[in-house]
Amino acid sequence: MPRTRALLLLLLTAAAPPQPSPQPPPIATPQDRPFPGQITLTVDATDLDRRIFRITETIPATPGPLTLLLPKWYPGNHGPTAPIPDLAGLTITAASHPIPWQRDTVDMAAFHLTVPAGATAIQAEFQLLSPLDSHDGRVVITPNMLEVEWRPELLFPAGYYTRDIPVQAAVILPAGWQYATALDTAHATAGNITFKPAPLETLLDSPLLAGRYFARIDLDPTGPVPVHLDVVADTPEDLAITPADLAAHRNLIQQAYKNFGSHHYDHYDFLFSLSDDMGTIGLEHQRSSEDGVSQIYFTDAEKSAPFRELLPHEYTHSWNGKFRRPADLWSPDDHVVPERDSLLWVYEGQTDYWGQVLAARSGIATAAQVRDLIALEAAALDAATPGRTWRNLQDTTNDPIISWHHPSPWVSWSRFGDYYTEGLLIWLDADTLIREKSAGARSLTDFAKLFFGIDNGKWTTNTYTFADIVAALNQVQPYDWASFLRARLDGHGPGAPLDGLTRGGWALVYTAQKSPMQKSAEARRKTTDFTYSLGLSLGADGTVASVLWGGPAFKAGLAPGVKLVAVNGLAAETPTVLSDAITASATTHAPLTLLLRRGNRYSDVQIDYHGGLRYPHLQRIAGTPDRLGDILAPLK
Repeated sequence: MPRTRALLLLLLTAAAPPQPSPQPPPIATPQDRPFPGQITLTVDATDLDRRIFRITETIPATPGPLTLLLPKWYPGNHGPTAPIPDLAGLTITAASHPIPWQRDTVDMAAFHLTVPAGATAIQAEFQLLSPLDSHDGRVVITPNMLEVEWRPELLFPAGYYTRDIPVQAAVILPAGWQYATALDTAHATAGNITFKPAPLETLLDSPLLAGRYFARIDLDPTGPVPVHLDVVADTPEDLAITPADLAAHRNLIQQAYKNFGSHHYDHYDFLFSLSDDMGTIGLEHQRSSEDGVSQIYFTDAEKSAPFRELLPHEYTHSWNGKFRRPADLWSPDDHVVPERDSLLWVYEGQTDYWGQVLAARSGIATAAQVRDLIALEAAALDAATPGRTWRNLQDTTNDPIISWHHPSPWVSWSRFGDYYTEGLLIWLDADTLIREKSAGARSLTDFAKLFFGIDNGKWTTNTYTFADIVAALNQVQPYDWASFLRARLDGHGPGAPLDGLTRGGWALVYTAQKSPMQKSAEARRKTTDFTYSLGLSLGADGTVASVLWGGPAFKAGLAPGVKLVAVNGLAAETPTVLSDAITASATTHAPLTLLLRRGNRYSDVQIDYHGGLRYPHLQRIAGTPDRLGDILAPLK
């Protein structure tokens, strides 16, 4: 055999195709079985300047292999959103002797170790390095308030349902601070608070809010169980609530009871932070909710209008999402068994609907404000979401798993989280259809009582499927609800499902004037919106914040991130320069010339648009029943 041929055969034999390396052993699947003992957990939350939580745990254990888990799937976030990089300084010991640990090479929130012979428990110590500013993530510690969510501050053994693991939790707070949580306090002394043992499932669903300036407001003094609005604020003045606001927030509880015909908690706490330093949030729990907004909530009702439906929304989740939960979204351990989000258009979409309806019925927001908000949401879906041509609403329910809050420069094309607002339109469609077909005798409130009102007083999760939703709707009003829902979930338009608005007696229209809700929303976001005219919005410094896919600005070559320098030769020192030019172009028919800058490059673009300013509103359809008005009116 020639030498060259022999070498070639040798090389071909040696260079075998690569094969996958072995995977690590699978993490133990959770089992519904008793846990041997009780975890004790202490969170030291006194390091306000550095915003570091210090955690110590004692975990019952037997000699041999053990895997500890950081809760990874966050109910309410609907995805694997644990802040894994923020866990630091992990040391594990048994009787003061160090135990080596190793992170799983596939699951970064799992830690493997071997418990030594003779040990009955291990001790874990670590820190949670919470964000120092909003660029790092949601701020949860400020000089005046803090939040302990428990999920990022706890490790637990694999192989068990969280409902089977008892935990006695404790927290150390700054001196003089007050706190609120759905947990029951065992004893409290000078900032050292110990809670009664609770299942891990309950602990993870019961965050704690604490602050220097604190008020506890009784929202249902004569009700079946206590309901409180627990408020922390940046200043004592921000805590002041007017008699009208107090009455409206108390009305919320009564209107919810009338709508659902039940409650599913032994007590309920709105954990409400009013701050421009603390990160905003809206996150549901069975017996509480994390609600964080700007400090102006009580002091400026007009500017706070865009987030006035937050409390009703999160409160609704006690019924929809926490008590009744989609079967594929429930997980026994929040880690190994993943969630699936196929029914978020019910979990979040119907909650968005009831949140806005209850805001109006209670008086937390006015009916006009809610109509303006619906107009903004309907317009965004109908005229500013061309992405529905390739991606249906059902697929958007996967967004929290695909990428939780991942920024997209082209969200009008890629879509994100539309199961909230488009879900609202679907349920408005269903409500008005029930009212029409029953001649006003029944409504979606009858569905709410039938579906969410069962087992009054109980708060053990009760799961449901798509078939259960259809069956309950048919009990309220016979109809082909399966086809009704699937057409809206799986369809591609054209346009958003606006039949509920039309049947409700209102039409989506556009005028040259902004609604008060739009003005407030733009002020809060520090943007100026020209989406329905030029197809773009501007940030506070004149940077293009968004561009509508396929809109006039898009066709002219604009992309988010460029800065508007001048309009028709005039310096764009304020957004008014652009709005005046848009108005003028409707009569002159001359194209707009924009001078743009990206980095150190300048360019001129022309936009041949002459439709004037356009902003969405709802307008009554003359001669039709005002079903939307009936929906937003308080229940008697």
